[in-house]
Amino acid sequence: MPDSDSVRRAAKLRQQINDYRYHYHVLNESTMSEAAADSLKHELATLEAKYPELVTLDSPTQRVAGQAIEGFRKVEHSQRMLSLNDVFDFDELVAWRERISKLLPGWNGQVFGDLKLDGLACSLVYDDGRLSVAVTRGDGRVGEDVTHNVRTIESVPLTLVNSETFAAMHNGRVEIRGEIVIYDDAFEQLNQQRRAQGEPEFANPRNTAAGSIRQLNPQLTASRPLTFHAYALLHESIESKAEEYQAARELGFIVNPMAMVFADAAAVEQFITTWNEQRAELPYGTDGVVLSVNSTVDYQQLGIAGKAPRGAVAFKYPAEQTTTSIEDIFISIGRTGAATPVARLKPVEVAGSTVGMATLHNAGEIERKDVRVGDTVIIQKAGDIIPEVVEPLLDLRDGSEQPFQMPANCPECDTRLTKQTDDAVWRCPNLRCPARVQQQLEHFASKSALDIDGLGGKNIAALLDGGLISSAADLYQLSEDDLLPLERFADVSASKLVAAIQAKKRPTLARFVFGLGIRHVGQQIAADVATEFKSLDQLQSANYEQLIAVDGVGEVVAASITTWFANPDHQQLLEQFAVVGVEPQPVETTAAAVLDGLSFAITGSLEGMTRDEVADIIRENGGSFQTSVSSKTNYLITGGSIGASKRTKADKYGVEIIDQLGFERLLGQSL
Repeated sequence: MPDSDSVRRAAKLRQQINDYRYHYHVLNESTMSEAAADSLKHELATLEAKYPELVTLDSPTQRVAGQAIEGFRKVEHSQRMLSLNDVFDFDELVAWRERISKLLPGWNGQVFGDLKLDGLACSLVYDDGRLSVAVTRGDGRVGEDVTHNVRTIESVPLTLVNSETFAAMHNGRVEIRGEIVIYDDAFEQLNQQRRAQGEPEFANPRNTAAGSIRQLNPQLTASRPLTFHAYALLHESIESKAEEYQAARELGFIVNPMAMVFADAAAVEQFITTWNEQRAELPYGTDGVVLSVNSTVDYQQLGIAGKAPRGAVAFKYPAEQTTTSIEDIFISIGRTGAATPVARLKPVEVAGSTVGMATLHNAGEIERKDVRVGDTVIIQKAGDIIPEVVEPLLDLRDGSEQPFQMPANCPECDTRLTKQTDDAVWRCPNLRCPARVQQQLEHFASKSALDIDGLGGKNIAALLDGGLISSAADLYQLSEDDLLPLERFADVSASKLVAAIQAKKRPTLARFVFGLGIRHVGQQIAADVATEFKSLDQLQSANYEQLIAVDGVGEVVAASITTWFANPDHQQLLEQFAVVGVEPQPVETTAAAVLDGLSFAITGSLEGMTRDEVADIIRENGGSFQTSVSSKTNYLITGGSIGASKRTKADKYGVEIIDQLGFERLLGQSL
């Protein structure tokens, strides 16, 4: 029997998920991301699996979607439009295949895979080859008649294309199911138009596509850049999922070209992994892969379990948003002294890794969002960015949550925290604060700065604890004899670390400036000022007016650079660097300067080289490296497929796209 806490938690989860589903599917409003909602549904499903007594008829796990909204004629589907059970890792995928093998002895193991698009599901019915009705998913049994709007979508054929192979489908009834989407570049253009007209921007492509289909005026729908992708075809003659796709393609529908049949689990896992790595380059949004038993007979024989077919699942990519609970809030001191509140979380999987902490940014954000210890919260992680708390789920509170109080003093050195009136962040002003020193040293040795191999956070902490260093300049005075008494260093590692440090006595000026950790000075700004002033002495003596004249350097950055170099402690640090023989080198262009006057941006990875290394080569040969495509870009170097946004910008500004071989030809040398 479930305990009282589990009963209450299940009730609150049902209420929260049902509220989300009603707003998302019926009102076309998004109260949270789909990834966050998936996380709540997965928690509820796990709880119900553990305690079957908690399952209720109105549980979100027992239904498909929201009800059909008023204002459109309601149409009953010939076959239920089912949603799919989700799997989140390869172990769950293997378990699904094993269940099918037990239910279908002798099954050949073939599954069909396709990307899961993030749009609005819709069914198109053709009678004698002509579009007769288009119906939204609705609650899976009954949907909304949106034929007048779907007819405006250019990718939807009003009459099926003639096909000798599938000529039978021009007689009688055939149903095509698919997803109505808006491509990313079309969505950006749509928002640009709205900005120009002074109208509010749309939030995301999925909601915009759904809202466009539900317009009573088809002319408004016609003005939206909608696209229909087919993913299913219902007809008695079809024998496999692969044949469904072939038929849909030949009858005039868009189907994803990467969809295919897989003979074994290894091929499926490779497909999933490949598209997880490459999905950012796709022209539309996707959050996973749909996998179906390929044989139609096998699929139908497997039947339905609850709300979903047994013969298909949706493998969900690591969510960039999910839900968990806050166990505590503490203060982290960064290299610039920023006192950042950090939530200690109940560990949860997000974006492919286990997350135990998330930033709360500052005290003002905590107050604005009303985040408390004990809250169930939505967290998100984009790329390599530190996870952050998006919002608490207030309806899941039980009264035990505790508000957070910002401390008055630094938790590391007990110095009084300060905050300027125009700054949202409290800071520790003590330059010798142990936490600030640790963070600054890690930044100095990082890959984007001095790139000192073997000098990670744990080794830096050991050096600080051993009293061997107090600044980055002290690193260059370390010897093997200094390191050997420390537990972390044996003969080989000690000699390697000393050699790695000594090898970085002549860094490029750009890397050195970035490594200094000047507030507001990122890699690009460091490169820009290094190119402009050529040497550390000239940069150090530059005044505010000279700095602000550098392209890309604004008022805030110019003030930050002059303030940093004017600080006596920083001046002493630079003197120490000079004493130990550290000599930052200016970017010296080659005599030929073959890239003089040319600007480059990069997408993807070049063979055997990092993006930073390519950027250095560009600068050494007189060119300019840019982090994004703009009107000033001459060439976009691609190391693979190009994302829709970069291609759109390249086309817009007339930027020439070249591959690694083309770049080598410009250089006149191989990389």
